[in-house]
Amino acid sequence: MTSEIIIQCSEAIAAKCWNIAFAESASAGKLSAEFSLTPLSGKILRDGIVCYEVFVKEQILLLPHELIEKHTPESAEVTSALAQRTAVIFNADITVALTGLTSPGGSETAQKPVGTIFLYIITPSGTIDHREVFPGSPEQIIQQAADKAAALIIEKIKSE
Repeated sequence: MTSEIIIQCSEAIAAKCWNIAFAESASAGKLSAEFSLTPLSGKILRDGIVCYEVFVKEQILLLPHELIEKHTPESAEVTSALAQRTAVIFNADITVALTGLTSPGGSETAQKPVGTIFLYIITPSGTIDHREVFPGSPEQIIQQAADKAAALIIEKIKSE
């Protein structure tokens, strides 16, 4: 079931006559799926791409290999680049990119533990660069990240 904050975000986007697109790594399509289940999905959902594997980031979204090597696939820098490329491809009013670590075995460190999620959101009135560590299972981490993305978008829309 779609969370209330995602429904509210969908309503806020529709009220602006805007649309939204996603580049999803760790969330593997969860954001797109959540927004597709809102009553206004047909008015706001532009599209999305799952870029879980580095191959897709480099070969489809054309991120430089050096950028990923230097910063890791789960980083603020890569998330920003994903958002920027996705914004060009889908020409959306709002573009959300999400990367992160939902389980052990990635690029986690003491400074970037499992649960770390990077969000980069491009809106008509500016960008949002957000990093947060969420507790719980992979599913709980992704749901919290999806809700956080929605909350950040609502906040940005209200600040206009």
